[in-house]
Amino acid sequence: MAGSCAPFAPAGGEGDDPATATFVSLNPCLDAILVEVAQPAQILALSHYSRDPASSSIAPNVAARHAFTGGTAEEVIALSPEIVLAGSFIAPETKSTLERAGMRVETFGSPTTMAQSDDQIARLAQLAGDKQRGDELTARIHAGPARPEGRELSALLWQPGQIVPGEATLIAQQLQWARLGSHSTAMGLHQADYVSLEMVLADPPDILLVAGDQTGQVHPVLSDLRTTMVAQFDPRLLYCAGPSIPRVRERLIEIRERYERDYYQAPLG
Repeated sequence: MAGSCAPFAPAGGEGDDPATATFVSLNPCLDAILVEVAQPAQILALSHYSRDPASSSIAPNVAARHAFTGGTAEEVIALSPEIVLAGSFIAPETKSTLERAGMRVETFGSPTTMAQSDDQIARLAQLAGDKQRGDELTARIHAGPARPEGRELSALLWQPGQIVPGEATLIAQQLQWARLGSHSTAMGLHQADYVSLEMVLADPPDILLVAGDQTGQVHPVLSDLRTTMVAQFDPRLLYCAGPSIPRVRERLIEIRERYERDYYQAPLG
């Protein structure tokens, strides 16, 4: 019993073989990185979010290779992982219960920059004992797609709940990368500010990215915006860093190219 209360040595420390560490992940964003940097045998279970294609950031064929938990401490304890991966908002009582059961709980915040995303991948790869896999994943993320050229367009990202992202978010950084200027910032709005349908109609952007399904976001009057392109944006692309970044960029490029092809009219003269 006394031995079970001893603190864990950091991964990779003297006498520790991190390559043999086993994991249960409680966070869908960490799931997506873990399957890239760890050996399948190290992954005892992923979060239940990754079981559902509507909330998963992992390809269905990859997710199907793994077990899942509902996120309860009892389920995790039954699997006896060495390391539990969780978001920084894990319930304190759950974290405490897992630690008392002798498990190491590693928590991760939500990256707001590419650099923070890179750091998150490196940390997970270190825990899994395979730095090379982490380096390779980071290299693939940074390798493409290429940043689009051309003029800046205005874009309003209308998230679930009819709110907009703030400038200090990873998705805002990706919009900037795609040369899509933040229309919500130009409107004087900030993180999680509410945008009504009337506000959109009164001051429409070049591109309206709709990631929610509230009444205003699916209203037929949006089709009357002749110079604004309304494009659906998968909400699964909003929240995770790591392997999701190339998919976000590919979608933004696709949307931008459609606008240039179907909506943009060069000025006369």
